[in-house]
Amino acid sequence: MISSPQAIKLIPTILCGGAGSRLWPISREMHPKPFIRLADGQSLLQKAWIRGAVLPGVIDILTVTNRELFFKTEDEYREVSDSVPSALTNSFILEPFGRNTAPAIAAAALHVADTHGGDALMLVLAADHLIADQDAFARAVAAAAQLAQQGKLVTFGIQPEAPDTGYGYIEADLDSPLTEGQGAGFPVLRFVEKPCLEKAKEYLASGRYLWNSGMFCFSAGAMLREMEQHCPTILAATRECMAQSRKVAGKGFAQVELTPETFDQIPDDSIDYAVMEKSANVAVVPCSIGWSDIGSWSALGDLTVADEKGNRIQGEAQLFDVSECYIQSNERIVGAVGVNNLIIIDTPDAILVADRGRAQDVKHLYASLKASGHEAHKLHRTVYRPWGTYTILEENTHYKIKRIEVRPGGKLSLQMHHHRSEHWIVVSGAAKVTNGDRDMLVNINESTYIPAGHKHRVENAGVVDLVMIEVQSGEYLGEDDIVRFDDKYGRISP
Repeated sequence: MISSPQAIKLIPTILCGGAGSRLWPISREMHPKPFIRLADGQSLLQKAWIRGAVLPGVIDILTVTNRELFFKTEDEYREVSDSVPSALTNSFILEPFGRNTAPAIAAAALHVADTHGGDALMLVLAADHLIADQDAFARAVAAAAQLAQQGKLVTFGIQPEAPDTGYGYIEADLDSPLTEGQGAGFPVLRFVEKPCLEKAKEYLASGRYLWNSGMFCFSAGAMLREMEQHCPTILAATRECMAQSRKVAGKGFAQVELTPETFDQIPDDSIDYAVMEKSANVAVVPCSIGWSDIGSWSALGDLTVADEKGNRIQGEAQLFDVSECYIQSNERIVGAVGVNNLIIIDTPDAILVADRGRAQDVKHLYASLKASGHEAHKLHRTVYRPWGTYTILEENTHYKIKRIEVRPGGKLSLQMHHHRSEHWIVVSGAAKVTNGDRDMLVNINESTYIPAGHKHRVENAGVVDLVMIEVQSGEYLGEDDIVRFDDKYGRISP
């Protein structure tokens, strides 16, 4: 018998990191793959949160993400919170920068053990996976929980559908079940890296290999014991970082903000290398749950229904003699003539055109943009901030025009720029403005001018969105020309 999920403390732990470089230009450093919206309007991150939240007995969901993505993540969860019947605590561990999965899981395990006890079970989920069969997933989790309660580190192995070279594999002893009945778990013999095609065919034919999903279930205490044995340096450095980090808790909310100085001392390693491949205490639950890691534009395109010529279209397109193409455009019409087997992704500031058979190579474009310092690897024209968004409408050497939207209750930091002046024109709502030593209310069709060197701030104290057009002018217009003096979101300049 599989033990009842209600009898355990299960903490879904969502790892929301990575750049999603193979899904550029939609996925960028400050808008990574988990935030990509699918055809039903939900993001991959929202689906991961719901996937964990609807499991029986869950009262807390822990998310490990970048500090800069915290407010964006909160907004994502807020949008779908009504789809979950009971109130949940949302806990966050905020990283100052990426440090791979071993430090993330170490910090999560320390937090869960401290908050819920070492016997609490952690269900580690990636924020950017898609699972089509929730019922099968819940059954797999229940089977994994039974093994985790016995002290096992459990991974979820996906029944392979093809000799895919894009996944790591798990070799399991399928003749030695660790539990009885449906959903049995099995000992793991070894983990293997992404194979060549011939090896992948060999693995598939043997019947002993499963795709490595990157999802896990274990008690916080068991993981900490295994880390003490196999990667004590990572655990010790993470424990020191957690001790030095800022912690905040309230009703339905908890947050740990990791300090950059101590977080930087933690060795960079994956949980697979640091623990799972070394441990003799690992089990796998084979499952068929409609799993995909949405690792490329080809995989994402396959989620869209094809027309009679095999084309998959999101947005508006005019086609003539076109076949087997995936085209996505949210703002402009795309025209294509006489092409086949292409990926065409149109965004306001970048266009991707690629052979569908080379979808994995998009990551090289992302890497090149990042190496050259081009902002297109990091930001979209519309950028999310804790208080709302800004969209770059036009920019040149000495001027930049933005559309700024501040949600009700939103307040920008009290700040100053050395090299640029700004002119704000209110087009919707009303702005409560601090400009130097003056406080004023700026209404629709009114404006204010802020010279370089003046302290300033804008706040939306109303109940509707505040929309302003901002015109910047000066010798330098970079986003790093900002000194913050006061900020409700904790972004004070050092």
